[in-house]
Amino acid sequence: MASQSETGASPYKHPYHLVDPSPWPLLSAFSGGALVLGIVLLAHNGIHWVLAAGLLATLACMFFWWRDVLKESATPGLHTPVVRIGLRYGMVLFIASEVMFFVAFFWAYFHFALYPAHVSGAEHAVWPPAGVLTFDPFGLPFLNTMILLLSGCTVTWAHHALLENDRKSLITGLALTVFLGISFTGFQIWEYAEAPFAFTGGIYPSTFFLATGFHGFHVFVGTCFLTVCLIRAIRGGFTPERHFGFEAAAWYWHFVDVVWLFLFIFIYWWGAGEIAQH
Repeated sequence: MASQSETGASPYKHPYHLVDPSPWPLLSAFSGGALVLGIVLLAHNGIHWVLAAGLLATLACMFFWWRDVLKESATPGLHTPVVRIGLRYGMVLFIASEVMFFVAFFWAYFHFALYPAHVSGAEHAVWPPAGVLTFDPFGLPFLNTMILLLSGCTVTWAHHALLENDRKSLITGLALTVFLGISFTGFQIWEYAEAPFAFTGGIYPSTFFLATGFHGFHVFVGTCFLTVCLIRAIRGGFTPERHFGFEAAAWYWHFVDVVWLFLFIFIYWWGAGEIAQH
């Protein structure tokens, strides 16, 4: 008679996965705390090493913890359909929490954009504030918009190729998506280097860099996410039936695309001139 590991049956009498004892949750908590403490010490005292140590420790915990999750997913019977549904719920809730970050940033931006008198106290204030030069929305911002929209198409192509068990197209679509993500980041760095204002130049530069910079960080994270998926695809780590890791990366990437559309429309395009006058 075949064993449970050979048949893929769950080793438990229930459909849930009871994870083995792991040091990564506790170590991740300490690493995250060191990372935040390092940011505070850098901002107030100019101390760099705590931030560097916290960042390296956090990245190490992420790598080893997710490595263990991948090993679990490859063990027959552990990631049951109920467990996979739980993973999907977790990813949806994570993306929802990220949406709240951007809600706060847009709230701050619109608070001053719609009521610019709060900035200077003048009765007939305008937004952007007088003297602030803005980007041409149809220069680099528009190019980056086209890059992200195209990347959304290529990651969708890769997903459909996976469902059709077309491994060559899957790898090609993922490679193109990673390339486009890297291109977006490169152009945004170029844009920041050419910016006509600095982060400390007032409320407009602060809200601009906070919203677009946080989105740029998400693009970087999403690119890393998809790069891992590309490596797994090359190694044959996905099947049409079991590929939640790739699916989660695709959800995250589409979320990044949608946020950028809002940034382009309201901050780059709508906010390029005197959009509010009182």
